[in-house]
Amino acid sequence: MDKLQKKPIIAIIIPCYNEEEVLPETAKRLTSKLQMLINNQIINEKSKILFVDDGSSDNTWDLIEKYHAENPLLASGLKLAGNKGHQNALLAGMLEIKEYVDAIVSIDADLQDDIDVIDKMIEKYKAGCEIVYGVRADRKKDNFIKRATAQGFYNLLRMLGVKIIYNHADFRLMGRKALDALAQYDEVNLFLRGIIPLLGFKTGIEYYARSERFAGKSKYPLHKMIKLAIDGITSFSIKPIRFITLLGIFILIISIAMIIYYITRYFQGHTVIGWATIACSIWGIGGLILFSIGITGEYIGKIYLETKQRPRYHIEKMLMLKE
Repeated sequence: MDKLQKKPIIAIIIPCYNEEEVLPETAKRLTSKLQMLINNQIINEKSKILFVDDGSSDNTWDLIEKYHAENPLLASGLKLAGNKGHQNALLAGMLEIKEYVDAIVSIDADLQDDIDVIDKMIEKYKAGCEIVYGVRADRKKDNFIKRATAQGFYNLLRMLGVKIIYNHADFRLMGRKALDALAQYDEVNLFLRGIIPLLGFKTGIEYYARSERFAGKSKYPLHKMIKLAIDGITSFSIKPIRFITLLGIFILIISIAMIIYYITRYFQGHTVIGWATIACSIWGIGGLILFSIGITGEYIGKIYLETKQRPRYHIEKMLMLKE
């Protein structure tokens, strides 16, 4: 049956980590949105919301159990054994439910993404797009530092050859074909924003205005954002390694030029004190060596983690009607 003539089964996947403050409003809004789409016969009545608890230490899982008990047809839950990180929690939700749906929509619990865009995503999916990205129209609401670092992150990834959607986080629709393709990727160092554009299916983009967080605190402080940036760079580009090689060649050329210069000055009878030059050179070269070792070590560490092939997550509990 053609997508245009079919009411697809949709799952809205929400990774949750200590979201008890915002989750009641999130559940309320998304349940209302899903019910509206079902009533308007845009999606199948088997569509549902899947909350993925990423090892929360507050009452997040208790709330999920409550929503499932109140409305088992619409609300489902998945509890991971321990905190595995946002990307793994999102992947767990997608992989565990993909056999029972036609497409999924992933969205964060903080209500910053515009849920009304889901309607347009489904329209594009029915028109033939297997992946539809929700992309921020601008970053006017961000402070200067956050805006500058985010834009610098995307520009750096593009400069290093990483195929990534500018100003897109994890608000997207993915069809069954795309989910099946994603399941073939076995990386332990997971960076979905870089993997999904590699799948190659027909894509669409929906722009929206991002809102302020409804309640609670951001689960992506600076150190997690830096880690995500490092994972994105080292998982999809070897250009930093090549940069070290080019840097070494450049320093070698400078060293040879300096040797020629000082030999020439010696035969010209000029005395060169040189202590400051030597000290600066030692500190400079030492810093570059440590920096280079650090970049190389980052790649070696990722190889080490990948070769162990450890599971990315374990499921502790599942609340889901699969029929």
